[in-house]
Amino acid sequence: MNFTRRAFLVSTTALAFAPSAYATSGETPFDRDYVIEVARDLASRPYVEREMVPQEWQDLTYQQYRSIRFRLDRALWYETETPFNVDFFTPGLYFPRTVKVETVENGMTKPVAFDLEMFDKSEDVPQLPIDDTLGFSGLRLRTEMHRPGKTDEFCVWQGASYFRAIGLHEVYGLSARGLALKTGDPDGEEFPEFIRFWLERPEPGQRNMVVHALLDSPSVTGAYRFNVTAGADCIMDVEATLFPREDLPHVGIAPGTSMFLFDQTNHSRFDDFRPAVHDSDGLMIRNGAGEVLWRPLANPTRLQVSSFVDTNPRGFGLMQRKREFSDYADLEANYHKRPGLWVEPQEDWGKGSVTLVEIPADQEIYDNIVAYWRPAEPYAAGSQVDLSYRLIWGEEPQRKPMPRVINTAMGENTFGEGRLAIIDFEDSELFEDLGAITVFVDSPHAETSEGVLQRNPDTGGPRLAFSFQPGERNHVELRAQLLKDKQPASEVWLYRWTT
Repeated sequence: MNFTRRAFLVSTTALAFAPSAYATSGETPFDRDYVIEVARDLASRPYVEREMVPQEWQDLTYQQYRSIRFRLDRALWYETETPFNVDFFTPGLYFPRTVKVETVENGMTKPVAFDLEMFDKSEDVPQLPIDDTLGFSGLRLRTEMHRPGKTDEFCVWQGASYFRAIGLHEVYGLSARGLALKTGDPDGEEFPEFIRFWLERPEPGQRNMVVHALLDSPSVTGAYRFNVTAGADCIMDVEATLFPREDLPHVGIAPGTSMFLFDQTNHSRFDDFRPAVHDSDGLMIRNGAGEVLWRPLANPTRLQVSSFVDTNPRGFGLMQRKREFSDYADLEANYHKRPGLWVEPQEDWGKGSVTLVEIPADQEIYDNIVAYWRPAEPYAAGSQVDLSYRLIWGEEPQRKPMPRVINTAMGENTFGEGRLAIIDFEDSELFEDLGAITVFVDSPHAETSEGVLQRNPDTGGPRLAFSFQPGERNHVELRAQLLKDKQPASEVWLYRWTT
């Protein structure tokens, strides 16, 4: 898997556009069952790759592509009582194939027409041919959020089955996908694509918007319904119905894709003025047994996959816990404003594993982190798989009373042999008397010290320090937790140390 975020996601300052014209024919009745039947029918036939747009569009440079600007006054539902506007993205460059877009009003659909006059462009953009292959490469939702009477963007679908969202006062960071297939497999990954969208027109005063999407790939099709609510957190209720064309032994449900380059654990590998560079700093899991797990992310020197076996998980997600500007010192990227993404299953998902894939990366343009639910049993060809889950995008989209891990650091043990691990926990009433706290440290691979617990005067919470002896091993799994009266007094900290 070797792709960049630019290959699938264009920044908010990149080109966007939106039509307000409609085709005058082609209206059809619509409901979710219609999308399911379209997906079912598509799965019964051999996969056919969509046609590409003309080469001139594909040959646009990054700067040329960015300089084609959507005219905000041509947005879908602009200056109407509808509380949402919709912009659309152009094809070309990294997006050689288009998607069909239709609106739904009073139970009937209308196609949204493509018109190049809806865009402004700079003088260095060449003349571009118009033919029947042209259309949109994605869409963007806008609604009133920060400024009374004005709309702000908060949600984007563009590229393969990628989409992303933000809450109030945040900037885009990690992405979600409709589906992940064979992520990290030696034979390569398959990227399903959303090929068609239906947009239900909201009523005046409505705070949510419903988007339907049709997914297609060589091995599976799918019908998706996104019920999206903007706010302090952006909340998406997702319904998905999948139709495998062939057996799916390695499928990723509710995948999140992010970037982790470095922090205190591996800063020595990067000659960079910033203390840390990442869209997410950890994987959080609330497993079926009710345990809360925190696994700090890593940028390994070779591909690594971690599986957290579980039955009926209660939730998982990639988080960005460090929220201060000083954590990153980056005036442009604003990593401290990137959202976390929490996944909550809305039914029992049975046996499987939360899977974390960490891919070596040497630049921050690469999305090198993927997390998803992998069912224990393959989805069979010809079957129908129904799923529902909630996605919460925000600064702290899943917060429980259990004290959190707020920092992890690693280094040579200057006071003895081996390596030293430092874990900071946030302050809590549970930690008023550190003498009443028991430390649990364990590793199946290495000898560890008992650990020393002290109060951190900067955070007010406890700091746990322990050493471990990796010996000749190239990786060591570590586990730590604070206990009080034999009951959990913190999250479970998990870590994979590698050479």
